[in-house]
Amino acid sequence: MIDYKEFAKAELNRVISIQDRFKEEFDIDSYAHWFYDDESSILRLYNDEIDEIFFRYIPIGTYSLNKNTWMWSWFNNYLSEKNKIETLQIKQFGEKNQYEKLTNGTFPSDEFDGWEFLAISQNLLNGIGVYKINCDNLNYYVLLTEKVDSENNLEVRKLKQKTVDCGNHGFKRPAFVCQHLELNSQNGFEEAFETFKGMDLDEDDDFAAWCDECEKKRIECDGWNDVSEAFAKIKLICEDCYFEMKESNQHKS
Repeated sequence: MIDYKEFAKAELNRVISIQDRFKEEFDIDSYAHWFYDDESSILRLYNDEIDEIFFRYIPIGTYSLNKNTWMWSWFNNYLSEKNKIETLQIKQFGEKNQYEKLTNGTFPSDEFDGWEFLAISQNLLNGIGVYKINCDNLNYYVLLTEKVDSENNLEVRKLKQKTVDCGNHGFKRPAFVCQHLELNSQNGFEEAFETFKGMDLDEDDDFAAWCDECEKKRIECDGWNDVSEAFAKIKLICEDCYFEMKESNQHKS
């Protein structure tokens, strides 16, 4: 039986030429931004201009920069992609060949392990390329399985409909704030309900906030009506912009 280190090295060397061809064909390095939708398992790569490409992906695993640990997607209860179950094939392969790193759900690791795991997954799950998403304190390793036709794909159209395309943050959930709230303003921050970043929302809820002056006008008008709404002039932003504004506009105690 081949030693795991020798096997992983061979897989990594094998995938290099595949990845080089993939990057050349789709010009992957030319895209500055990314966004992934876990419901549809679609990754969008794009630039500030109307320049974008979509891929379907399988989440392979995550590497925590804080804890220096790897976690396989099949073990991660926080990942909502339905196709993460595909990574059980990697676990089964590891059990058959007694490769401990492929069978333990989470363990101390380093970032290089993630690339080896992507190489192994590319072979076992028939990917066309691999990609690493750099999130806050977390690296997210995904296997790209096919390019998605963004013009005729219903999932892509739905993705664009349910999100706002922010020039700074890409496709994000929509949020609404009054005209007086800006990133560097300190005008107070009244919310429709208490929020935190990444929280789940009920179907009929949206992130919504307004400044101190709008709150005074709302109380004066006994709630939201034509007068108070005209004063507020609510504008559409993305979720990430919303929480950046919340941080800068809240009164510090």
